[in-house]
Amino acid sequence: MTFAFLFIVGTSYAQIQTPAASLSATVEQTVGLTDITVEYSRPGVKDRVIFADDGLVPFGKIWRTGANAATKITFSTDVKVNGAALKAGSYAILTIPTAESWTVNFYAFDAPGFGGYVEKEPTASVSAETMELSWKLENFTISIHNLKSDGADLMIAWDTTGVGLEISIDTDSAVMASIESAMAGPSNNDYYRAASYYYEADKDLDKALNWINKATNVDQPRFWQVRTKALILAKMGKKQEAIDAATQSMELAMAAGNDDYVRMNKKSIEEWQNM
Repeated sequence: MTFAFLFIVGTSYAQIQTPAASLSATVEQTVGLTDITVEYSRPGVKDRVIFADDGLVPFGKIWRTGANAATKITFSTDVKVNGAALKAGSYAILTIPTAESWTVNFYAFDAPGFGGYVEKEPTASVSAETMELSWKLENFTISIHNLKSDGADLMIAWDTTGVGLEISIDTDSAVMASIESAMAGPSNNDYYRAASYYYEADKDLDKALNWINKATNVDQPRFWQVRTKALILAKMGKKQEAIDAATQSMELAMAAGNDDYVRMNKKSIEEWQNM
């Protein structure tokens, strides 16, 4: 009896596993300095008429561009698609195919279901002429081709039809900004972080002081950075210089409306004056 009960309970939770009708796929590609990811489903032709007035994907009707959930494309930087600007982020792709061309709509992605996008205004909408493939593509496919440092082609294809979209990326500006930043050397904040770490870790205080001087030797020093300078000087035994730095930090904090740093500096000045 017990064995039969356990057998019934065990088998009642068994699940039959079958392949999905439309398999999911992910395309990941770096173009220049930009990461592009496409997440979509891949239905098959299965001896059906796909693109036609009375096809599985009727001409002139909005299509989810795949199967199941909305097709999602993500750009890590700003791009242009067929000249239309898209900010970095994720977008749902819905299309309106016709025999001669497709309208490709990009919507700010907020849910996997595709129906909610139909009534919305797309972030960008572009047109792409159709091309007849020289082979039959059984499964719906999105791919990225013709890679260059400043762009690539996004290909959407199924059965014997395909459309191509040109992705343009301002890689040069990003590279030039990176070069200028690297050639300029560490930033004030880099010096501040290095000095703070050396102070907290009881490392070489001469180096810490050198770095914090570079961080604060600017037209408008930050009150929290000057506060760190005061603490480093005090730890080095340079009492009067520490008091002067704490006084500067306190005045900067007053101007910025930061009462916490005003109190901390005032307390430190009193302690160091009585040492």
